[in-house]
Amino acid sequence: MRPGVVALALASLLVVGAAPAGDPPLPERMADTGGGTQLITAVAARTGATTGTLTWWDLRDGRWVRAGSADARFGANGLAEGATRRQGTSTTPTGLYDLPYAFGIKAAPDGTAYTYRPVHRDSWWCQDNDSRSYNRWTEPRPADCRAAESEQLITYTGQYAHALVIGFNYAQPVRGRGAGIFLHVHGRGATAGCVSVPAEDMRRVLRWADPGRKPHIAIGTTSGPTAITRY
Repeated sequence: MRPGVVALALASLLVVGAAPAGDPPLPERMADTGGGTQLITAVAARTGATTGTLTWWDLRDGRWVRAGSADARFGANGLAEGATRRQGTSTTPTGLYDLPYAFGIKAAPDGTAYTYRPVHRDSWWCQDNDSRSYNRWTEPRPADCRAAESEQLITYTGQYAHALVIGFNYAQPVRGRGAGIFLHVHGRGATAGCVSVPAEDMRRVLRWADPGRKPHIAIGTTSGPTAITRY
């Protein structure tokens, strides 16, 4: 083989064997990650999608590393911008949120570090816009919070076996914006506005999450006005 041909062949081998330059991990492309060293991302292909991927990340030595992932489900009507979402639309709010505490009908998985509230028969999540307890856990349900406008948590035996409260509209609730948005276990299909994952993955998230590392959840789409990288 002529010397020029050998050199060309070697160059071709080097190009083929070279590792492609991939994109940085998703958290490194986001506008904000909440300031902690743990992050959950929930991403759908578009706002009308009811399925996507949930990934949880650790910040190690200045780089975000994927700790796990799972198939995710969203609202029956897809996703909507969290700042303008309306209650009762069966949409999952996009945005970046904290995770105030965990709860469940079943006992906390071994290794859970989060504050974990056990669900009792008189545990309710108030979604009544006229109640002083709007978008809050109540036990028992107060007189000004109508049962028809609230969730009796224990009746959702599968979904609320284990869950994390998503801090959407939580710190300073806006009436009509929405209430009771959680990360919880899959039901039969799309959610009413929450994010859900398979039961074992929900347990994995609870064993992983460390409140001392200030985890947040970012919900969004791969591109467009609700792209997760905007949050």
